[in-house]
Amino acid sequence: MDRRPLGRSELVIEPLVLGGNVFGWTVDEQNGFEILDAFVEAGFTAIDTAQGYPDWVPGNPPGMSETIIGNWMKARGNREAVHIFTKVNSGKKPGGLKPDAIREGFEASLQRLQTDYVDLYFSHWPDQQSSHEETLGAYDTLVRSGRVRVIGASNYTADMVRQAQETSIIKSLPRYEVLQPRYNLYDREEFDALRETVLENDLGTVVYYSLASGFLTGKYRSQADVGKSARGGGVERYLDAKGQAILAALDKVGKANDATPAEISLAWLVAQPGVSAPIASATSVEQVRSLAKGVRLKLSEEDLQTLTEAGR
Repeated sequence: MDRRPLGRSELVIEPLVLGGNVFGWTVDEQNGFEILDAFVEAGFTAIDTAQGYPDWVPGNPPGMSETIIGNWMKARGNREAVHIFTKVNSGKKPGGLKPDAIREGFEASLQRLQTDYVDLYFSHWPDQQSSHEETLGAYDTLVRSGRVRVIGASNYTADMVRQAQETSIIKSLPRYEVLQPRYNLYDREEFDALRETVLENDLGTVVYYSLASGFLTGKYRSQADVGKSARGGGVERYLDAKGQAILAALDKVGKANDATPAEISLAWLVAQPGVSAPIASATSVEQVRSLAKGVRLKLSEEDLQTLTEAGR
């Protein structure tokens, strides 16, 4: 299987990261265990979560996703066999990347995950009240202690990344090795603006919203389809001419490759320069198998071009 390094770090993963945002939301613990088992059985190891997932569900205790993943690792005894990605400052809080906030958030995440280290720890959202030196200094302590292996930045602009990299060099602090931007066939602007920085600095990139909140599965093709699931509300903005053109291209390429729209969408992502792996969530074992098929599917240059043009 194709394994890809994340930046200049020694962390190497397969071209699929399982999104943990659904755990504690549309996926309960029992179903979550089945999905996680299927993901590992399919030959993958990287699982993405955050201290705040899914804090948008009323009545949920903090960090339900981390708790479910932690319970699964304890039950399976497989901590060393998987790679855990989690994030701090999930709520975009002012001061959320100050040293104290990072220390407190990290300790709480460790308790929920029932582990003593994290493979990849992200700044979830930028924090204008925290300097890069403060934030990277806090991460330096965690990295030196062996409790964090690699750090990353999610939702950062190219300028923010460059400023952080300059700080890491000047102050001899760890650098962000991995970025986590939004990127899919429809939403391209954020990563397109980052790509040059990624390639020039040899950064890893794991992209989120890989299936555009489910729109790129082909399940939502009209306003009438929006109520089909709890996540449907996020797809309304894709129901325009551009979205319809993308669905038509997915149907065409999918028919030629005997693959679903979701599988074709992931195959396109994996083929894009600078992308280490897409993050994709699943609510069933069948969906895990489909995700695995998608990232292993090799599309022709003609197919890739058809999809690329449809989303412009």
